[in-house]
Amino acid sequence: MLARYNRIANERLYACCEPLEDFEFRKRRPGSFGSIHGLLNHILLGDRIWMGRFEGSEDGTPSLNTIVFDDFAKLRAARAAEDQRIETFFENLSEDFLSRSFRYVNNQGKQYVELAPVAVIHFFNHQTHHRGQVHVMVSQAGVQPPSLDLHRIIHP
Repeated sequence: MLARYNRIANERLYACCEPLEDFEFRKRRPGSFGSIHGLLNHILLGDRIWMGRFEGSEDGTPSLNTIVFDDFAKLRAARAAEDQRIETFFENLSEDFLSRSFRYVNNQGKQYVELAPVAVIHFFNHQTHHRGQVHVMVSQAGVQPPSLDLHRIIHP
């Protein structure tokens, strides 16, 4: 359910970002990662990091302000592909997945061990938290942001 919600919320948010002029998309605004552009890149980056951990293919944690895609169209296409990856992964979870733990080194070099249930909740909460910040920034750019309420997306 959360993977489906994530995809639909991202589709809605990206659709309202598409008509933004580039200067509005990149404009420095109060909040995490400084702009709509920075936040959307951060969300994608975070998803890729955690999915790598979940799939056992993580190869380190880059700087969290990394711009993965500078171009909006490429960022949107990558977002759609990542959302499909997330949905497919969670639709096909193995029975033992939630009993696992994940060892990793964060972007500051600190080692962690995270239990799967906590990691999964963090994964989806992280997306929602930062989408909320993008939602505010979009409204500051003069665009009516979409409804992102889970119960309105899952049961429209």
